[in-house]
Amino acid sequence: MGAADQSTIRASDAQAASAVSATPGLVVIFTRGQPACAPIPLGGGAVVLGRAPADDTVVVDDDQVSRRHARVALSGQGLQITDLGSRNGTFVDGKQVEDRVFPSLPRLIRIGGTLLRFAADVAPFQRGGVLEHEDGVIGPTLRQTRELIARAGTRGETLLLTGPSGSGKELAARAFHAATGRGGPFVAVNCAAIPEGLAERLLFGARRGAYSDATADAEGYVQAAHGGTLFLDEIAELDASVQPKLLRVLETREVIALGDTRPRKVEFRLCAATLRDLQAEVAARRFREDLYYRIGRPEVRIPALTERLEELPWLIAAELGRGGARLAPSLGLVESCALRAWPGNVRELLREVRQAGLAAHAAGRAVVEASDLAPSAGLDITEVARRTPPAAELQRIAIEVALRREQGNVTRAARSLGMHRNQLRRWLARHGVDAAAFAGAGVGKDDGAAAKEST
Repeated sequence: MGAADQSTIRASDAQAASAVSATPGLVVIFTRGQPACAPIPLGGGAVVLGRAPADDTVVVDDDQVSRRHARVALSGQGLQITDLGSRNGTFVDGKQVEDRVFPSLPRLIRIGGTLLRFAADVAPFQRGGVLEHEDGVIGPTLRQTRELIARAGTRGETLLLTGPSGSGKELAARAFHAATGRGGPFVAVNCAAIPEGLAERLLFGARRGAYSDATADAEGYVQAAHGGTLFLDEIAELDASVQPKLLRVLETREVIALGDTRPRKVEFRLCAATLRDLQAEVAARRFREDLYYRIGRPEVRIPALTERLEELPWLIAAELGRGGARLAPSLGLVESCALRAWPGNVRELLREVRQAGLAAHAAGRAVVEASDLAPSAGLDITEVARRTPPAAELQRIAIEVALRREQGNVTRAARSLGMHRNQLRRWLARHGVDAAAFAGAGVGKDDGAAAKEST
């Protein structure tokens, strides 16, 4: 059995062991106007949530919570939530409940001014809460993923990152680079942004005179990553003609620039990322099987924002306080954000919260409310369709949502909409819509050089 297979087994074994020994429960994520991360195990099967200390009560320090507010019980039929005659009511996923059994875990419970998420296992939360780092907010769920990434960085030469757009794959790649212990460069390349026909030159470099415009030697991304880490984002989009050449570089640790006859030694770690199922791409003959087997293990999936809701209040508060702004999130804002799909994940959340903060500030308010969010913020296209019946307006909103989510990247927005990018470009031209208006600084120029983009 090869090393790649062993690394996969270790990861799956760890997940299986965690599932067997899991302790389901609740986690307080927002209370008294502040982010929190306090686990409440349901190991005994049931807890009473309330403000008054008692033998059977978990105290929630919130003046809006009743002395005995609600009972949460776990049984073979599911999760039973019972309101105990509270003055403010008990709400599950935004709807008030009196006494109800949920066959599967809901997302969120609200009692008074406190929000709690449901967790299949609270053990990671008992080992530590949410931490704010230079590279962002990391909660217990994401910390488990980062531990797998760190292990891959210390033990192997490659790592494949999967997960939805905006979940933080570039930050994860940088964590992989840091774990390697090398002081070399971190070179990030978005394969989807490489112009057609230029992949070989940009990746492997070119010698002077290799083609008509080659007036000087040009270093490629592979050479630039020597001694460090090469991060190939959206590797499924890599030109098929270049894939066997990349495989040869990985196998031989030698690269031959265009127009050169002698190989040059290179040493680097490779971290690849993709939104797509690479095995399905291999089956469809859009991605080389031999390259997949070289880079496909170990694979670490970055969880979506909805899988790590404990981070959401911290992300919102940090974004509203950025640049010295004195804006605070309301309970309604945090709850509304926690109940939305966020197909663009953290990237989309921060952008929409930033806009909501600007709306509140323009209205002269220091507290940002749920009503400050754009109607389409955090919704997937089917939900937008449900809320907006007219077809033409629906199409415009869907396209704007996709462009906002992908920061103006036409190629990625078109793919998420099931359109060809040229079809989307024609629509943009016909309606006078500038894709760059949805981009961050220096992002969204998918037809230019292979610019680095956050994932």
